[in-house]
Amino acid sequence: MDEHGRYLQEHFTAGRVVFFGPVMANDGAFGVAILEMDDEAEARRLGEGDPSLRAGPNIFELYPMQVSAARAKAPHPAIEGVPGNAAGEMGW
Repeated sequence: MDEHGRYLQEHFTAGRVVFFGPVMANDGAFGVAILEMDDEAEARRLGEGDPSLRAGPNIFELYPMQVSAARAKAPHPAIEGVPGNAAGEMGW
């Protein structure tokens, strides 16, 4: 999973991933990444290139989203100064 995190962090730094991280659901954890891409093919290449998908056991699903509203949060004190992080606290 380290390679998975580095892969997404690399794309985050390049501006292709808006945010990513684990979701702690009651029936098991899974990950979510919100992408900013020019087209579906570009998004599919990013997802299919993820080392955790190629090595298993992760799966990749792609869904379009229309943003109705968005806002940014200030960095969480625990991750201030960590390169590439703009937020880090778990939210609901």
